[in-house]
Amino acid sequence: MLRPSLLILFSLWLPLLTACDQAVSLPPAAATSQPDNAAAASGWPRTLHTAAGPLTLHAPPQRIVSTSVTLTGALLSIDAPVVASATVRHSGGVTDKTGFFSQWADVALARGVVPLYQGEVNADAVLEMQPDLIVISATGGDSALKSRDLLATIAPVLVVNYDDRRWQDVAALLGEATGHEAQAAAISQQFEADIRALHQQARLPQDAVTAMVYYEDGSGANIWTKESAQGRLLQQIGLRLAPLPASLSAQSVALGRRDIVPVSGERFAEALTGQSVLLFATEASTVTEVLRNPLLKNLSAVQAQRIYALGADTFRLDYYSARHLLARLGAQFATQSTP
Repeated sequence: MLRPSLLILFSLWLPLLTACDQAVSLPPAAATSQPDNAAAASGWPRTLHTAAGPLTLHAPPQRIVSTSVTLTGALLSIDAPVVASATVRHSGGVTDKTGFFSQWADVALARGVVPLYQGEVNADAVLEMQPDLIVISATGGDSALKSRDLLATIAPVLVVNYDDRRWQDVAALLGEATGHEAQAAAISQQFEADIRALHQQARLPQDAVTAMVYYEDGSGANIWTKESAQGRLLQQIGLRLAPLPASLSAQSVALGRRDIVPVSGERFAEALTGQSVLLFATEASTVTEVLRNPLLKNLSAVQAQRIYALGADTFRLDYYSARHLLARLGAQFATQSTP
């Protein structure tokens, strides 16, 4: 049952929502002072094509609440006005003590982003921030999709799917939603320059690679596919992803996932067809574990010790973690020739 405060707010918002395209007006506290003709001349209102259908916004948001800690980093990277964000359980190397991802936690602190809650959506906490836009993810462990209707009684809700899109595409969508298109374009251009610099200082593997998240117990891994954000990033850099056996690819489709293929047991080694293995979401200590794993001892990548850790912050990609990944690749391959 909704709390009284949310029921009152819902009654105020209901006339402003249209069933046909989720068109919304901003609440008076966040409304722009521009006259209507000036807003139109500057590109507002605008309709976004989102993972949950079209969403029309009438003015640039000024107070954004992110219910997805993954998308918070993307919003910060384009200087969007994020006032608060959900958090995740503290994990050494992955988050700071508040539950913000380590790659952008200092940026959030400097900009005064308020940590709201951890786990289940706290609608009262969101309401207290008086947002004029709420951003939620369509998939992933930080998705608040099931609370979308409740959150829509507070402010317009933008649903973003990030698991099978490049981080640049996510940034571009958020740039369009916030009026920060120029900032989104600028960080994409900077990243392209970083890639060119990487190729000047490092010799990356020429043979196909396997990219994966290694299970802590050593029983298997999630293999990134070409459709994943991680796979797309590696291909953008110029690396080739090793193909998976057809039977495993079919298994991924059956699970309804396009970004990962989970493998374990006897099928673990079968899935690692690359001549090098790139470990996401982990640090260098895991390399030793992979090299000692009896399930993988016959793999050429293991025997040649071509196993590389790309950092704990690469499980969810944004501008910050993607640049860190480039730096780690540069360090891994700067002084060695590809076998």
